[in-house]
Amino acid sequence: MNKPMVVTLQLEEKARQYFNEQRKAYFPAHLNYLEAHLTLFHALPPDEKIITQTLQALSSRGTIRLNITGLRNIGNGVAYTVASDELQIMHASMQRDFESFLIGKDRQKLWPHITVQNKVTAFKASKLLEQLIVKFVPFSIMAIGISTFFYDGGPWIPVDDYKFKL
Repeated sequence: MNKPMVVTLQLEEKARQYFNEQRKAYFPAHLNYLEAHLTLFHALPPDEKIITQTLQALSSRGTIRLNITGLRNIGNGVAYTVASDELQIMHASMQRDFESFLIGKDRQKLWPHITVQNKVTAFKASKLLEQLIVKFVPFSIMAIGISTFFYDGGPWIPVDDYKFKL
């Protein structure tokens, strides 16, 4: 069986650096082998033509404003919450295109977030949330494209980038 393909939203450089610094500070070091990302789909078949065609077509669109609206405890970690009607509309359209290939998790409405801590105890997660929420002020960033990766149980293997028009 082929390795499943993960599809993520590319973050502008300044945002990517910010969230990577957060991950470096709060994610267990031995598990922090991924860049900061916003996952759109967790497991797509890599050899389906409609997927590649859809991603290529999306590269003709403009960037997407993402509003970082807060923080959330995800059980054993902490994530920044993201709001964007434009992202939700794009994702729903992609779901329709990919419908026959979607796993259960990818059939659900997108809950956009950027994880900066995971795989820690619930106590550590609640403490970090308390710490970060005190200084949190909502802000906006831009999504500049889509990236695909193969998932093979560890670090993701880059496949393609589909940059949006700037």
